[in-house]
Amino acid sequence: MPGLALPAAPTNLGPDAQRLIAFSPEVAAARAAGSPVVALESTIISHGMPYPQNVQTAREVEARVRAGGAVPATIAVLDGKIRIGLSDAELELLGRSPEALKVSRRDLAYVLSTGKIGATTVAATMICAELAGIQVFVTGGIGGVHRGAERSFDISADLQELAHSSVAVVCAGAKSILDIGLTLEYLETHGVPVLGLGQANFAAFYTPDSGFKCDFCMDSVADVARFLHTKWALGLAGGVVISNPVPSADAMPRIEIDAITTQALQEADAQGIQGKAVTPFILARIKALSKGRSLLTNIALVKNNAEKGAALAVALAQTSI
Repeated sequence: MPGLALPAAPTNLGPDAQRLIAFSPEVAAARAAGSPVVALESTIISHGMPYPQNVQTAREVEARVRAGGAVPATIAVLDGKIRIGLSDAELELLGRSPEALKVSRRDLAYVLSTGKIGATTVAATMICAELAGIQVFVTGGIGGVHRGAERSFDISADLQELAHSSVAVVCAGAKSILDIGLTLEYLETHGVPVLGLGQANFAAFYTPDSGFKCDFCMDSVADVARFLHTKWALGLAGGVVISNPVPSADAMPRIEIDAITTQALQEADAQGIQGKAVTPFILARIKALSKGRSLLTNIALVKNNAEKGAALAVALAQTSI
């Protein structure tokens, strides 16, 4: 039985919108051939890791996607266009440039219209992936409800985008700097399914287990592919979070990372760090306080997600309901 066709690239984009999107030769060839494609964000390159580990990791993640039978499409905003797939030179530019802006839904039109350099967050990457007809997106961890949000109202735009854009997001759960319980509550309120790949509990980025349950546990990417086919066939728009825990050999002890995170959050509060600046500041402090071990864990979990994301994209192209 042939697989059920899922939503492809929008056909109703006007000529102006089409001119804002540019596909790399590799991605364009994959689209023409109907080959599976995996979207990758670029904020992890420009704001998530230091140079040169950021560029090296980006290249290794792309290599893992290719090894898994899919084509990587790292997404960024360059020269007034949404770039779906980047060259080595463009990866290097993002990794080195201090001018790269962190782009979410709010910022996308500004960065495009002004021709600035933009690195896409989870939210912006989901928007661009859906525009490009890409259904699987690999990242490190999603954003969420920040601790103390009852005072600051600091809630990542990633969560709202998950309710809108029909893209499956493979991640190592939510960053441990967040209020994970409230993050999951927010997703539940907006009807975003949270799937645990291989375990019932939701992952917490540096550690495999947050102590909170996923909505559903899936034993394999084939199970996830059938779930996605069924959801979108029903016309239930919106994304899906796929929690893929960091391998235990690469994880940090939960007690240790919780203590480090608490100290970093206290320092951010004391220095008045707010908004978009919070996450980069916290991650940098966690790296320093862990003497670099958190960076190694971050790199390992992204590579692991890339392998699972490629497998999911392949399975999605082959699966029917």
